[in-house]
Amino acid sequence: MAEKQIKIVTENRKARHDYFIEETYEVGIALKGTEVKSLRAGRANLKDSYAQVQNGEMFLFNMHISPYEQGNRFNVDPVRPRKLLLHKKEINSLFGKVMQQGLTLVPLKVYFQKGRAKVELALARGKKVYDKRSALAERDAKREVERALRGKDRY
Repeated sequence: MAEKQIKIVTENRKARHDYFIEETYEVGIALKGTEVKSLRAGRANLKDSYAQVQNGEMFLFNMHISPYEQGNRFNVDPVRPRKLLLHKKEINSLFGKVMQQGLTLVPLKVYFQKGRAKVELALARGKKVYDKRSALAERDAKREVERALRGKDRY
């Protein structure tokens, strides 16, 4: 069985801190030529980006792809809205969940799979401040326990 050839370009680590992830989807993204070259060089940022439905189509907003150095006049706006490629049924389903349940569409990572740019899009619910604090406390406690267990093994 062939391995999935995935090259991760960028991840949105802050999303897992700020949101509870309900579901994830793999979606395609429509890009211009110089944007693809810039992505292959790893020059992208998902900070503060989100997806939204407009006129029956899904778009990704605030994703920053740095201009390609050799792109000259072919470069486009680094933060332009980019179209996400989903089936109409999927778009309608996601739109319904966002409208009824108060969820948000957040990109988690951008990667190349078999030469095609893909976005991992998450249906997410925002965390409150106390949720974030409890998650941090939980993580610290787990780290302390692991550290203590490792310390006992050395002696």
